[in-house]
Amino acid sequence: MTDTPPEDSDRLSRWRLVLGGQEADGITRDGGESVVLSDDDARRDSVLEALYDAPNKGPGGLGASSPRVARWLGDIRGYFPSSVVQVMQADAMDRLGLRHLLLEPEMLRTVQPDISLVSTLIGLGRVIPEQSRETARTVVRQVTRELEERLRARTIQAVSGALNRAARTRRPRHRHIDWNRTIAANLKNYQPGYRTVVPERLVGYARSSTEVQREIILCIDQSGSMAESVVYSSVFGAVLSSLRSVRTRLVVFDTEVVDLTEDLEDPVDVLFGVQLGGGTDINRALAYCQARITQPADTVLVLISDLYEGGIAEEMLRRAAAIVGSGATLIALLALSDSGHPGFDSNHAAALAGIGVPAFACTPDLFPELMAAAIERRDVSDWAASHGIATAHTT
Repeated sequence: MTDTPPEDSDRLSRWRLVLGGQEADGITRDGGESVVLSDDDARRDSVLEALYDAPNKGPGGLGASSPRVARWLGDIRGYFPSSVVQVMQADAMDRLGLRHLLLEPEMLRTVQPDISLVSTLIGLGRVIPEQSRETARTVVRQVTRELEERLRARTIQAVSGALNRAARTRRPRHRHIDWNRTIAANLKNYQPGYRTVVPERLVGYARSSTEVQREIILCIDQSGSMAESVVYSSVFGAVLSSLRSVRTRLVVFDTEVVDLTEDLEDPVDVLFGVQLGGGTDINRALAYCQARITQPADTVLVLISDLYEGGIAEEMLRRAAAIVGSGATLIALLALSDSGHPGFDSNHAAALAGIGVPAFACTPDLFPELMAAAIERRDVSDWAASHGIATAHTT
């Protein structure tokens, strides 16, 4: 019998892990020898079996004991890379009915924090018992802090740059003149005899950087399908609220409207103020936001929703048209997430596009550039097309 090359042995072991036990135990090497897993692979097989060979209901192979679940979660973190751990955690919640165990602080401490887990926690919301609430907040804080570190610098740079470009004027006050740009813009007017430039056009800034130059309203659908978008929106809201030249408002809604602007400094407070689930009344949310627009030309309203309207759709569309007609910029984001193509109401998306409201999904990494385009009052549909983003079209 010939020895199996190490790379073939590894390949067969991986197949054995993928296929599981029972019939898969009959996988053999070239010489007819059954594949025998190493001790580490046997442990991996055990944690995979507990998840994927268990019934798709109830606690299955893990049992209802949170210590056993905690031990299993610790095992998968030791045996698999982070990306795989996140998939297995999500599968465990769905396949084994473990969401109720997230209510126990001992189990929460063992879970690898990620945005899916945060979505689960905010979905549980007010049913988390008091003894677990602080642990849950710690988990959420870790994830939002990591997201903020990833997104803050890019957002501030994009938005601040857009504000500066949008605020330039050809008739600035003397103390607001940008002399470098003024000279560059008037080089054609250089007078050799006087060795100077005659500035026919002054370039400067209309307002001080400490003045509020734009109002941004994030209006977020808190139906269950929008959980990941809610998480990212809370982080962006916190970042935008730190800019003195932007006044940021954050509103969440289902059939009711809740203004969480006062909590913007801390995304964790925002997320625990959200109650995922329930119906959807987009028209009511737009009415609330519309009533708070004081300078339409300087306002960007971002509606983050899958557009499944539970209220009166015709009124929602009339409301959106009125907001656009006032001079405000209105954008409909079907999702603000990394989770791929979202489900949404295509008829409402097309109807919004017909009244000048671009509707499309956006990733968190592109959101800062989107805000920059909106602040500069560029065509947002053109911006989306330039980044390969499909937008809803009129019917």
